[in-house]
Amino acid sequence: MLIRPSRGVTMIEVLVAIAILTFGLLGVASLQFQMQNAELEAYQRTQAVVLLQDMVDRINANRRHAAEYVTAAPLGTAGTIDCSAPAALAQRDQCAWHVALLGASETKGGVQLGAMTGARGCISNPVAAMPRRVIVAVAWQGVSPTAAPGATACGLGTYGGDDRFRRAMVASITIGCLQNDPTTGTCVTP
Repeated sequence: MLIRPSRGVTMIEVLVAIAILTFGLLGVASLQFQMQNAELEAYQRTQAVVLLQDMVDRINANRRHAAEYVTAAPLGTAGTIDCSAPAALAQRDQCAWHVALLGASETKGGVQLGAMTGARGCISNPVAAMPRRVIVAVAWQGVSPTAAPGATACGLGTYGGDDRFRRAMVASITIGCLQNDPTTGTCVTP
């Protein structure tokens, strides 16, 4: 019996190999896209931590006037705060934080790129009596939908109406009573 030697690959084998290679390359492209989204989310989260800690440090440095840091509207939107001539330290700190939320730390071609997408900053004072409690929150728009954050209302309804795109970080500052009135034994509020 004569066996004929193979002379190459058939057209079907070539098409199957191309199809397998195509699916593999599509998988690699999809993975690359997901990695870029994860990298952007991580970058934005890092920027949020830096901005949140910045305002927490500013309030801690000026604890006596912590109530002056409370914001009526979220900072980081155009026109929410007048930074032309801030008088008090709390106002100067708010202006600096507002500018940082807008992304002034990094610019390219006159466009501010340094902060998160749609960054907002909120400061509230839910407990005004001593010990005073100040809540600092930073919110921004994420790339893909996840579970909606429930810790704060900062930025609520801002990012396309779908709260699952909103990301938020919250820090709580407790300011204790540093001086008691010797006659009554109660806390002297600053």
